[in-house]
Amino acid sequence: MAKMIHSMIRVLDEARALSFYETAFGLSVAERLDFESFTLIYLSNAETGFELELTVNKDQVEPYQLGNGYGHLAVSVEDLEAEHARLEAAGLAPRKIVEFAPEGRYVAKFFFITDPDGYEIEVIQRGGRYL
Repeated sequence: MAKMIHSMIRVLDEARALSFYETAFGLSVAERLDFESFTLIYLSNAETGFELELTVNKDQVEPYQLGNGYGHLAVSVEDLEAEHARLEAAGLAPRKIVEFAPEGRYVAKFFFITDPDGYEIEVIQRGGRYL
């Protein structure tokens, strides 16, 4: 059986991306592999074995175009309201909290936040299938 281990995104400014992911989600550098034309940075925290891989292409000067194929990353938290307030206080501009309950069936409570490169991250209240 396959095990999901990481997802990769391309970032323009390494320091800005590292600061965002550390502040927002407590992710720190697990490994950094520096090559001539690019750097791979693997971020993780104690909550999960899944990693976020940041790719920094050294010749990239323009922001990446995300296109219409990218969806979002998702993380789960114990206290959604507290996380929302913390991210707001850190100046990271989380969007409003939403309760998703189509046809009266509760699915999830969440909000979205955008990283410095325009990637969307869904922050979901832990519970049900979102542990």
